[in-house]
Amino acid sequence: MKHISKSFPGVMALDDVTFSVGEGEVHALVGENGAGKSTLMKIINGVYSADQGEIYISGKKVSIKNPLDAQRNGVSIIFQEFNLVDTLSVAENIFIGRLGGKKKMIDWKSIYKEAEKLLKSLNYDLDPRAAVETLSVAQMQMTEIAKAMSFDAKIIIMDEPSAVLTDNELKKLFDIVEDLKKRGITVIYISHRLEEIFQICDKVTVLRDGKIIDTGNVEDLNKEQIIEMMVGRKLDQEFPKREKKIGDVILRAKGLRRGDRVQDVSFELRRGEILGFAGLVGAGRTETMRLLFGADQMTAGSIELNGKQVHIKSPMEAKGEGIALLPEDRKKQGLLLELPITENISLVKLKKVMSKGNLINKKKEKDVAKGYFDSLKIKAPSVTQRVYFLSGGNQQKVVIAKWLFSDADIFILDEPTRGIDVGAKYEIYMLMNELVAQGKSIILISSEMNEIIAMSDRIMVMHDGKICAELNGEEITPENVLKHAIN
Repeated sequence: MKHISKSFPGVMALDDVTFSVGEGEVHALVGENGAGKSTLMKIINGVYSADQGEIYISGKKVSIKNPLDAQRNGVSIIFQEFNLVDTLSVAENIFIGRLGGKKKMIDWKSIYKEAEKLLKSLNYDLDPRAAVETLSVAQMQMTEIAKAMSFDAKIIIMDEPSAVLTDNELKKLFDIVEDLKKRGITVIYISHRLEEIFQICDKVTVLRDGKIIDTGNVEDLNKEQIIEMMVGRKLDQEFPKREKKIGDVILRAKGLRRGDRVQDVSFELRRGEILGFAGLVGAGRTETMRLLFGADQMTAGSIELNGKQVHIKSPMEAKGEGIALLPEDRKKQGLLLELPITENISLVKLKKVMSKGNLINKKKEKDVAKGYFDSLKIKAPSVTQRVYFLSGGNQQKVVIAKWLFSDADIFILDEPTRGIDVGAKYEIYMLMNELVAQGKSIILISSEMNEIIAMSDRIMVMHDGKICAELNGEEITPENVLKHAIN
């Protein structure tokens, strides 16, 4: 890709970017949220058209105006949000759009046989007849990879492929990437987990503010150098330090139950505390927090706030009790993507921006949003920008701003740094420290071992819907967390 530039209203997304990858190379593309990574990949995949610049594949200049052009030129992309139809089978998704013409009957036997062959070539055991809605995230990802392979892709772009994978699933993904490399297929690997880059990538290119900062061999770089190039400054430490001032119990959960996902869960949360919840995917952490927030109803158990029993039957009631939830899936559950930043922030407490006569005071609403926009360093042309167009890290900051505006006392943060860059992560860690310093309390769910250990004052470890360990002080080690998590 030579001299690629692309601008959107108020934003120069890519500024004269020249980027190249070799055949059979695993090439990492890294940068902060909003650096231009996804825009660059959407141009090579035909989702966007560049304002200027040229694309060459195997030395030949190509014109890529849409995703079909990209496929014809051997380029496939696996987006962070999968592009699958839930109600169709694995095989139908792999060959969607190529199942048969107007006058041709679909040869289902051949379709399933070919899908099975593709999946076996990836050393993955998956029933091609299974409906996508019944699959795990890892299985959906393998379906996407098989779909990419079905187009005889020469270049496969993987956008945050490991964001929701367990360690075992991640190992399988790495094996597949290694196999693709051996076949001469190029993989462009976008990830905020820098440790992965050192495990599987040959080269790394760093983007910052729409410009290429540097490209180098992974073996010649270290994590600190890559972070400094990404953020434009040195981060003295990955996790900021704080003074701990932990007070009285603010929340007490007793015997919470819902089906087999939450079984007799009891714990206490103190004022000014960050209480970590660790465990493998499916351990019941998110399900427990949904009970606290009233998104699901418990079949047994009780909740006390400041020593008084409360009955929370809906998120509205939870909000009224001063509980906030940053959900695991910010796009589906935390934001209204088609609305601007202003309305996403004010929505949780409209009374605070009302004028007389119960009308929304647009100036007050805009001023409120501008305050959070500046203090949280949200990157966007203005507070009237639709949230849909923001990067993942900036979308997460809007969710945080919304709940700060709600005057909550208890913040439940479910995977708050998933899919965001190291610079934005550090800012969120700083904000967490500020909140507990103000006497707020935080429940942190995280699948990143370093994060949960560094940021938590205590850790509750869950397994199969139950709390199987409470870790304090020197007990908080990766070995202890993992030992209890796998039981």
